[in-house]
Amino acid sequence: MPNPKRRHSNTRTRKRRTHDLMRAAQTSGCPTCASRDRYTPIARHRVCTVCGHYRGRAVLQIKTKEKKKRA
Repeated sequence: MPNPKRRHSNTRTRKRRTHDLMRAAQTSGCPTCASRDRYTPIARHRVCTVCGHYRGRAVLQIKTKEKKKRA
């Protein structure tokens, strides 16, 4: 396997590494949850985990836990 004959300059190395940075994941609010006074950050192109909607349509049925009433 060939190895480089000479050392790369700092500028050349840094130019190559300009795209290696980490970015925060892009999130957006669910329009269905936002209409119910709740902001739910969700990843783009994913189903909302709170209401189960994607692009305005119900895709999943989310089960909710019922609170036990004390007598």
